[in-house]
Amino acid sequence: MTYVSAYTTPEKRLAGLAIDEDGFLLESDAWDRMTAQRLADLSGLGPLGPTHWLVIDFMRDRYLRTGALPSMRHICHKLGVEKGAVKRAFGTCRTAWQIAGLPNPGQEALAYMA
Repeated sequence: MTYVSAYTTPEKRLAGLAIDEDGFLLESDAWDRMTAQRLADLSGLGPLGPTHWLVIDFMRDRYLRTGALPSMRHICHKLGVEKGAVKRAFGTCRTAWQIAGLPNPGQEALAYMA
């Protein structure tokens, strides 16, 4: 098990959470709304607002029901938000996925999230 601080310093814990070398939670059941806010703070996002929670809740529900990574286009369409809303809220899809406490989707998916 690898512990990472602020997604970059190996061999440490991230706010007491076990995460992998790519910054994803190792134990997704350790996630809760307080964890999401801590991850957001460490990512430099600050307080999570209504758009953040709408996206996080949708991503978690979709992933936990289907095991699939929803595309940002699909998320925006289903939530009725404009295409750039997720990018403005999180910066990258990867950051949204990390803050949502979902597992590392693998190198191929990470390449699309950048």
